[in-house]
Amino acid sequence: MKHNLKRKTNLLISSIQFLCLVIFTSLLMPACQKDAEPLQQTDETAQAQSDEQLIAKWGAPSFVVHKGESIQSAIDKAKQGSTIFIEPGIYKEALVVDKPNIKLIGKVSLTGNEVVIKNPGDEEYGISVTPNGDGFVLATVAVQNFEEYGVYLDSADNYIISHVKAINNKDYGIFPVHSKHGLIEFCIVSGSSDTGIYVGQSSDVKIQFNTAFANVQGLEVENSSNVDVAFNQSYNNVCGLSVTLLPGKDVKTSSNIHVYLNHFYNNNHINFGEPDELEANIPVGIGVLLLGTDQTVVENNTITGNDFTGVVVFSTLVLSVIAGVPPEEILGDIEPNPDSNVILGNLLKNNGSNPPTIPDLPLPGVDLLYDGSGTSNCWKNNVYTTSYPSPLPSCN
Repeated sequence: MKHNLKRKTNLLISSIQFLCLVIFTSLLMPACQKDAEPLQQTDETAQAQSDEQLIAKWGAPSFVVHKGESIQSAIDKAKQGSTIFIEPGIYKEALVVDKPNIKLIGKVSLTGNEVVIKNPGDEEYGISVTPNGDGFVLATVAVQNFEEYGVYLDSADNYIISHVKAINNKDYGIFPVHSKHGLIEFCIVSGSSDTGIYVGQSSDVKIQFNTAFANVQGLEVENSSNVDVAFNQSYNNVCGLSVTLLPGKDVKTSSNIHVYLNHFYNNNHINFGEPDELEANIPVGIGVLLLGTDQTVVENNTITGNDFTGVVVFSTLVLSVIAGVPPEEILGDIEPNPDSNVILGNLLKNNGSNPPTIPDLPLPGVDLLYDGSGTSNCWKNNVYTTSYPSPLPSCN
């Protein structure tokens, strides 16, 4: 969610300011009170597997990296299409994959020892996959303590990131950009000052069965299309999930995102984003943020205990107020209003108990929040207590 805020200006289009100030002035009456059981999460942890099991799943290894050897050396020797098994151990190196169909498969010992890839010094990228890295697979490894990115993919097609732990990587845990036909599953991400799992300017991606905690944003889908976000847990972040359309990107649209059967809860972590970056301005206590996106369906999620709001639908123009981004910078680049979004069948409880204080923008604390922008946005069959406005536009 990088965006340069050094060009802050006092210019605010009067109509935008009027919209923001009028819409967020008060809480309305509770809309619905019901009790329901939280959705059950499905989980799978990395377990020790025999060589036969690994071969059945990933294919026979072309190389086996033993503890104390170099993973990068094996990558350099490998031909395209090679499978590299890695024995459990700590590997202090940064990796670059620049050939297609490389599989890096970590092994887990019977005692639970795993493959851990640690920053050897001040490296920015843990595992970097170049545009030549289509078909990349990374499974059952931990990537820790890199200065910017844990796992970074640029323009990759047909990739899999499975059972990866991305811990305390400064900006992002897992970061595919300009990529497509991807699967990110059963990963654990924590400690990123921007986003744990980020998918940006990408298409046809599944983000499922992951756990994100103690990040600024647990999960983020930015300027992307045809993305499924399902069966994830995201908690103790500033924001559990954001689906955004931001200016200044190569891709100018965000649409057809499906968010379902997730659990977003207690996302009330103090914001520790870099001060000059956009993420530092995200209000604390958001379950799900839809910002300027179109045709996004948020359904059958459990969203509880978020201090500000459970699900919020905003125009990207709200950034003019909360982050000081000049309105003309937004309007000259993207169509900022959210359109045709559906919020359906979610369970929302105990959200909105401690909304943030933002100068010139009084924000109510509610389960469901909408700034009134865009067209054909609707809400149906949600279990909740408070909303703004009330009633919300209903789906036909």
